[in-house]
Amino acid sequence: MRRFTHTACFDWSGQNVARPKGIALAIMGPDKKPALIESEHDWNREDALEWLLEQACIGTDMLIGMDLSAALPFADQNAYFPGWDDSPESAKALWALVDGICCDDPYLSAHSFVQHPLLREYFRHTGYLGKAYGNAKAGRLRVVEEQSRIQRLANPYSCLNLVGAAQVGKSSLTGMRILHRLAGRIPVWPFDPVPAKGPLIVEIYTSIAAVNAGLARGRTKLHDRESLDQALRTLGALPHCPLSKYDDHKTDALMTAAWLAKAARNKALWTPKAINAKIAATEGWTFGVF
Repeated sequence: MRRFTHTACFDWSGQNVARPKGIALAIMGPDKKPALIESEHDWNREDALEWLLEQACIGTDMLIGMDLSAALPFADQNAYFPGWDDSPESAKALWALVDGICCDDPYLSAHSFVQHPLLREYFRHTGYLGKAYGNAKAGRLRVVEEQSRIQRLANPYSCLNLVGAAQVGKSSLTGMRILHRLAGRIPVWPFDPVPAKGPLIVEIYTSIAAVNAGLARGRTKLHDRESLDQALRTLGALPHCPLSKYDDHKTDALMTAAWLAKAARNKALWTPKAINAKIAATEGWTFGVF
C-alpha cells in the first residue's frame, strides 16, 4: 500500500466569480502540523490549477483531496444524460465535454454547461426543474453517494442539484474542468491506478473527515481555534498554525488534510466493496467510503 509523506486538501467552490470565497488549501507533512496555504489574494480556480501543475512538475509525494464530485451519476441509468445520443461513456470524456462547452466561460466556471439548452434539462435550478431531472427532490445519486448514506458517513446531495447552500453541482462541474486540464499529469483515483510515486488526487467529502474527528453528524463545521485543535488531536495531528480569521472553508481544509494522512493508511478505503471497473471508470468514488 502506497505511503505519502504529505497530504493536502482543497475545499472547493463553483461560485461564478473571479475569486470564490469557498476555496481554501491546507497541507500537512511528516511533522503532523497542518498549515493553511494562503495566497496574496483569495484563491481562484486558475491559481489552484497552477498549484496542481506545479506539484506534478516537482513530483511531490502528496495525496491531494478535492472536495467535489469528480463525475455525475451514471450507474442508475447507464448514462450521464439518458436519452441523449452524445452522452459520454466515461468520466474523462465527461470532463472533456464540460470543459469544451465552457471553454469561453471566465474564471474556469461552468455557467455555459448548466445553461446549455439540452443539458440544462438534467439539472434542478433555482425556480426551474429540468424535465430529465426526475421527480424526487433528492435527484439521482452515484453509487458512492448511496453508500455514504447507508453507512451514515454523510448525507450527500445529487450532483445534478444546483439549488441551496449544500448543493455541490456547480463546484463539481468546475472541478471537472480542472481535472481535464491536468491532462493526466496527476492521476485521479479510482479513474487511474495509484502511481508508485508523485502526487495523486482523490475526491473527498469534508464531512467524513469531520465525523472521524469526533464531530457530530450535521454539526461538522468549525469556526474557532480551540475546536479545530481538538479535532486535529483526535486525528493524530498537532495543533495548527493559528489563523488571522477562521471560517469553515479553512477549518475544513485543515481538518481534512490531517484526516487524509490517517485514512490513507487504511487499506480498506482503497478497496471499497461496492466498486467495480465500470463504476471506477464512470462515477468514481469518494475516498473514505468503504
